[in-house]
Amino acid sequence: MKKFSAYRIFEQDGRSQGRFVELSLAELDVGEVVIRSHYSSVNYKDALAATGAGKVIRRFPCVGGVDVAGVVESSSDARFNAGDEVLVTGYGMGVDHDGGYAEYVRVSADWVVPLPQGLSMFDAMALGTAGFTAALAIHRLEQNELSPEKGRVIVTGATGGVGSLAVQMLSQLGYRVVALTGKESEHDHLKSLGASEILTRHEIDMNSGRVLEKAQWAGALDAVGGDTLAWLTRSMQQDGAIASFGNAGGVELNVTVFPFILRGVKLLGVDSAATAMPLRREIWRRLSGELRPAALGQVAHRVPFAELPDVFPRLLQGRARGRYVVDIAGTF
Repeated sequence: MKKFSAYRIFEQDGRSQGRFVELSLAELDVGEVVIRSHYSSVNYKDALAATGAGKVIRRFPCVGGVDVAGVVESSSDARFNAGDEVLVTGYGMGVDHDGGYAEYVRVSADWVVPLPQGLSMFDAMALGTAGFTAALAIHRLEQNELSPEKGRVIVTGATGGVGSLAVQMLSQLGYRVVALTGKESEHDHLKSLGASEILTRHEIDMNSGRVLEKAQWAGALDAVGGDTLAWLTRSMQQDGAIASFGNAGGVELNVTVFPFILRGVKLLGVDSAATAMPLRREIWRRLSGELRPAALGQVAHRVPFAELPDVFPRLLQGRARGRYVVDIAGTF
């Protein structure tokens, strides 16, 4: 096989730094399945990895990209055949195993998910890790007895990739969704996605000093962490549940035990990278059905592979809206 283009991340002067390179298949990490990439996506984690803004890369050099959707080029595992349309998210791709920002990807067969019926490869990456995380968070909340009749559900970081998809999914399931954002210019956009109410961060005293706030939320999906997550624990309804999956607002969590012992609040961690395959397939099945956002096209932006590095600062500086789908194969 001739050489192909890849966006590889190197360590330089103690920091991560990414650039386009030419690779051969022999230079990729080992695996039973070779995929010809069609699309990948850009997640906050990808931006941290590629720029060195966060220490998420576990080994150098490493091809970036935690997602990929494409067609099987070859497989030594009987579960997959050349020509199969597949996707891979998580499992260390783009962190400690060569990832999706390459024309060819080689991974373990145990990581590969057949593309669900009803999703195109573009749709799968418009969802990607962000959509999978949103759906997994909703699934976990439902397992903890969240249902539309219990009350309002708040989504923090609502204009981001996970948040904007979560707003749509929850709305379609019949929930009354409250979107929390720091971007006042995005209120109309969030309402178009299904949010029934909008809160801006400056309206909230997240450092009131109270151990409990007014009980407001039956459920919460939190992409922010830090003071926002601490405030959520204090403002949940009795037996409310929070799904935590992000740290855009900080990694420290200053809470008391009172929300947990006086209101029975549940704090659920959501790790989309290591989800076991049976549940992973079930979440993707739901994403091709009742959880597939009707307005997915509104939040998905196609980016040519060559323009990938331009997207990273948009995410890190909070200027991004929705999802960026990287067109690796150049198919339109």
